[in-house]
Amino acid sequence: MSTVDQNLDAGERYFQKNGLELTQARIATVGDITVRRLLPLRLRRSVGAWCFVDHYGPMSVDGITGMMVPAHPHIGLQTVTWLLAGNVLHRDSLGSEQMIRPGQLNLMTAGRGIAHAEESPVEHDPRLHGVQLWVALPQESRFTQPAFEHHAELPFMGSDGFTITVFLGCLTGTCSPATTFSHLVGAQFVASRDVKTQVAVNPDFEHVVFVLDGTARVAGTDLAPGALLYLPTGHFEIPMAAPAETILLLLGGVPLGEPLLMWWNFVARTPQEIATAVADWRDGRFGEVGGYVGEPLKAPLLRSSMRMSFALRFWSARRARRYMSNEVSVPSRAWQSRALASSLAIRS
Repeated sequence: MSTVDQNLDAGERYFQKNGLELTQARIATVGDITVRRLLPLRLRRSVGAWCFVDHYGPMSVDGITGMMVPAHPHIGLQTVTWLLAGNVLHRDSLGSEQMIRPGQLNLMTAGRGIAHAEESPVEHDPRLHGVQLWVALPQESRFTQPAFEHHAELPFMGSDGFTITVFLGCLTGTCSPATTFSHLVGAQFVASRDVKTQVAVNPDFEHVVFVLDGTARVAGTDLAPGALLYLPTGHFEIPMAAPAETILLLLGGVPLGEPLLMWWNFVARTPQEIATAVADWRDGRFGEVGGYVGEPLKAPLLRSSMRMSFALRFWSARRARRYMSNEVSVPSRAWQSRALASSLAIRS
């Protein structure tokens, strides 16, 4: 999935006690669809390797086009498509063409570069609800060969009133068959009745929990759609309580420990990598998305948005840690200007 935004950051954060962080999504646009953007955050680029979360719907697409995301490129990431309602058709520059429905997984590994399009088929379901997730590839895997895989069946388990589907990584010994490049977990929790329980998790992972439908209380914090709760490493269990039919997502992983430069549809490490990807897309080197009828997306202008992304990379690790501890405030415009003045000029 693509976005028209150049700056991907989600909403501002406010803090709670005991090291937990709660953020509210900001509203963004993907094609003609409005989404709740929960990740990335201004100073938390990833949770484990998870670096992007868009939640869309539930919405009626009866009698209208529905999802229509033209051909666009990706580098340095995996896209994870997960639906709760509706159906979406995936096409990519490898020649893949795959319909996805609720409970199934589409996983695309961009690696060194791939292009794809996603759209509601002509005869589509009347409702659409889902999430689009990105996983950043670690340094040693960033330039891997692009690939696509579809998993129609995924492992699930019952636990104290929750039906848990593990769509990526592993949770308490239940593992998805999908390809991963780092230690992580992605799981959906559906409450079959009113639930109050402790969910066992890997203490080496940092996690986020958010609600897709209904309401929940997680680690003493009330959640509804549009809120993201972050839990740092060190947790062996996460308390969860939810009424029947609530749906939550749990994402987590070992902290990535690598700086990420995210711009448009690219996850990179340097501005030059972004500039090269933009040029490759402009010059047709990503390949064509077979079967897609329509003009591909054009990359936004590079200069102004890249300057700000690059400036934020100059936010020192020490200052970032102090910010996470609520010891300093969000960087001021004056500080950002000084960072810009000290950074290298980016020539588009």
